[in-house]
Amino acid sequence: MEVLKILIVDDKPENIVALEALLDREDIELVTTTSPNEALRLCWEQDISIALVDVQMPQMDGFELVEILKGNPRTREILVIFVTAISTETKYAVKGYSTGAMDYLYKPLDPYVTSAKVDSFIQLARSQREVKRKNAELLQYQKELIIAKEQAEQGKRIKENFLASMSHEIRTPVNGIQGLIHLLQYTNLDEEQIKLMDLLKISSGALLGIINDILDISKIEAGKFKIVRAESNIINQAHAIVDLLQYKAVEKGIELQVNIEKEVPAMIIVDSLRINQILMNLIGNAVKFTDKGVVTLFVKLIATKGNQAQIRFVVQDTGIGIKSDKLDSIFDNFEQADDNTQQLYGGTGLGLSIAKRLAELKGGEITVFSEFGKGASFAFTNWYQVVSDPEIKASVDLSELPFLEGLEVLVAEDNLVNQFMIKKVLERWKIEVEMVENGKLVLERLKTKTYDLLLIDSNMPIMGGFEAIRKIRADESASINTIPIISLSAAVLDEEQQRAIDAGANDIITKPFDLSVLHHKIKKWTSKVLKKD
Repeated sequence: MEVLKILIVDDKPENIVALEALLDREDIELVTTTSPNEALRLCWEQDISIALVDVQMPQMDGFELVEILKGNPRTREILVIFVTAISTETKYAVKGYSTGAMDYLYKPLDPYVTSAKVDSFIQLARSQREVKRKNAELLQYQKELIIAKEQAEQGKRIKENFLASMSHEIRTPVNGIQGLIHLLQYTNLDEEQIKLMDLLKISSGALLGIINDILDISKIEAGKFKIVRAESNIINQAHAIVDLLQYKAVEKGIELQVNIEKEVPAMIIVDSLRINQILMNLIGNAVKFTDKGVVTLFVKLIATKGNQAQIRFVVQDTGIGIKSDKLDSIFDNFEQADDNTQQLYGGTGLGLSIAKRLAELKGGEITVFSEFGKGASFAFTNWYQVVSDPEIKASVDLSELPFLEGLEVLVAEDNLVNQFMIKKVLERWKIEVEMVENGKLVLERLKTKTYDLLLIDSNMPIMGGFEAIRKIRADESASINTIPIISLSAAVLDEEQQRAIDAGANDIITKPFDLSVLHHKIKKWTSKVLKKD
């Protein structure tokens, strides 16, 4: 137990001796003096908790001494008890309390009263010291929390910058690979080359899926994930997903089917990228865990209400199934149905977790039914707004996309593979294309020529896309500052996409982009020019 120091101040030594006899305890240390000035020095130099101060003393009485102690920040917390032989009249008590004393002891001292009062003040002093210590600890914790918060925020910024950089550096070459695969489809290929090309398509799609999973987990956990809804052909999308995963099914000797009810509306308002991720994860998971039989994607219309349609996507397989005690945990991050699942089948353990989180963020839900050894069925249900347009086809073939003849487009892209791919794709659509490597060259070209549309990559050396777009929008010439601009971005973080809009871009295409989407957006922003032609 901590030993507390008690100061006794009395001009008569015999009174000090009497108090020392009454207060002889192991848990306190007595410090005594007959001089008020000496008492001030002792209080300044030592850690005094309680002071027993005689009221009547020569040179300086007790009231004056206590006023000085209470006026100094270093000594103001000392608990003071006046010891006095003067009258017990109220005016003296009031004066003592007003100077800062806590209590009085009256001479001749009653041993029991003196001991009891001093003991209570010792307990009070210990409590005050404990509070003071806790406050000091709290202040230290607060300082540590502030430092930890700053470190966490710095780590968060570093993580976001890394994710943005990784997204751009990986998605850009994947975009080039997928574009080149598309171009290869229009060349003369033998049967073996076609198989190799299909394998490239599956591999690049799988790589992109893993990238999306990692980035989406980070965005969801950071609370920065947003749903971006737009018109999308859900029937075409369902067929495209099945076609993309068909090679894996054929390789395993199983059937991969799609069954779409004729009542399902073709065009709905949906975040196509996220619905694609959900279905890719569910179907890819089903194919991975099915060694024989069939995997089927069912698309069903459950109900309608006005222009709203409730659609259910069901992925059903005849695979290994899931044990009943694992049904609740398979949606957790990095969780597998069994301890040896990863070793036997591979995978990151993120697919179902991503699918469930995306489904919930979109306002829907995923349910699972499984009989171990006989297969599993995953169902995703949600409401969607139906787009009514008689000209919309249920399916879009990229080879049937109409020409955009007569358009002049300037593309800014620093990646050589993407330059080649974009140029070839646009030329296939009969678009006149010019290519530059950075934003500075875009500005130089615009000094001598105008274009119907600008496709500008967000991240380029010398001058990036955002800076170039801002300078274009700030140009005094209406023929330049009104040119439609589509930002090409490999980033999936909402902040970077918003930066493109804030800079003045009319639209955004995220790499790797669907060529039908690229065609649609070019047509959308150049519709006036195309009508003139």
